[in-house]
Amino acid sequence: MSSTIPSVLLNTGVQMPLLGLGTYKLVGPEDVYRAVDAALVAGYRSFDSAAVYRNETELGRALKELLPKHGLTREDVFITSKLGPKDQGERAMQGALHSLSQLDLGYIDLYLIHWPGTQGMDVTDQRNPGNRAQSWATLEELHTQGKLKAIGVSNYTPAHMKELIQSCKTHPAVLQVEFHPQLCQTELRSVCEEHGVCFQAYSSLGKGELTAHHVVMEIAKKCGHTPAQVLLRWAVQQGIPVLPKSSNPDRIKDNARIFDFTLDDSDMDRLSALDCGHKYCWDASQVV
Repeated sequence: MSSTIPSVLLNTGVQMPLLGLGTYKLVGPEDVYRAVDAALVAGYRSFDSAAVYRNETELGRALKELLPKHGLTREDVFITSKLGPKDQGERAMQGALHSLSQLDLGYIDLYLIHWPGTQGMDVTDQRNPGNRAQSWATLEELHTQGKLKAIGVSNYTPAHMKELIQSCKTHPAVLQVEFHPQLCQTELRSVCEEHGVCFQAYSSLGKGELTAHHVVMEIAKKCGHTPAQVLLRWAVQQGIPVLPKSSNPDRIKDNARIFDFTLDDSDMDRLSALDCGHKYCWDASQVV
């Protein structure tokens, strides 16, 4: 079963789909199975998990059962997971190997440091940079071994990114952060573009709140699509991969219908003009 979802080329030479299923808050084997099944039918080939989501085992099992059903192989899907903040630093190897074991899919396509800080440490703790560096060196080692096909980071600020790029042996392939019309992340996107890092969005709908914004609703009505589809289209039309999360099969299907229409320049500009630096999720700006 083929997929028509476009992809972006990472600096590793690997293609990553522009659309993936976010699995945050997706728990329990039945819910995971149903969501993954619906996603595969709708053409999704990318699935985003994390150690802290506590669903790596369920995701791996669901894919092992469902891929043959849909005439697919492991190589047809792109799996992302993330190192938990509790494993930042000297526990990074243990944490990454645990993710590999839980998913049990042979390798992970993309593995990210989930957060620039360390669980249990103050954001101003001067050990944070050293822990990040130690985690990155671990990811580089596992990348060299082929267990992690690409490595990257999540929730990093421009300062964290510049620190990493100056000291790393292997450049990050991806930076995954909150991104939507109210948070256009201009500086971060510029850093990523300069260094060949793919900028990837999460929370494209602003935790659902942006779907009720009058500008988004007006554009949705005008183009005959849902507010969620408009918000996702605004990102992918800029070449930015998105990871909408849902456990609802109908919504999963709807969220994939973003490649058969185009927003005109005036609508793109109206959405971008909503930028006000508003964050609905976590703020890493205080983490040293």
